[in-house]
Amino acid sequence: MTYYQHHLFFCTNRRPDGAERPSCASCGAQELRAYVKKRMKALGLTGPGRTRVNLAGCLDRCEEGPVLVVYPEGVWYTYVDESDLDEIIEKHILGGQPVTRLMLPPTSDDNSTA
Repeated sequence: MTYYQHHLFFCTNRRPDGAERPSCASCGAQELRAYVKKRMKALGLTGPGRTRVNLAGCLDRCEEGPVLVVYPEGVWYTYVDESDLDEIIEKHILGGQPVTRLMLPPTSDDNSTA
C-alpha cells in the first residue's frame, strides 16, 4: 500500500506577463487548487492512506492548462472551474472512474520546454 491512495498535483506555475507560453496560474490554478484542498478536507478524504493535494511547478503542458495529474494512476486532467473539479473528486477519487471528458492524452504533441 502506498502512503497516499491518491496524490493530486496541480500545476501552479506563473510566467511573466508577455511570456511566449501560457501558464496555469493565469487560469486560476492556485485558487482552484485551494478549493479542492478545502473540499477534500471537508469530505474527510485527506491524510495518510487517503489523498494529498499538492501544488507543483511547471508540469510542461501549459498549452493544455490548467492541468493537474492524479497518481498513482497517472491520469492528466484539464479543468475550467469548481464544477469540473467536483466531478473529478466524485467520479475519480471517490468512484474510481476517470472523468474522460476532462482527461488529457498521456503525452503532449508539444515538445517545447518550460
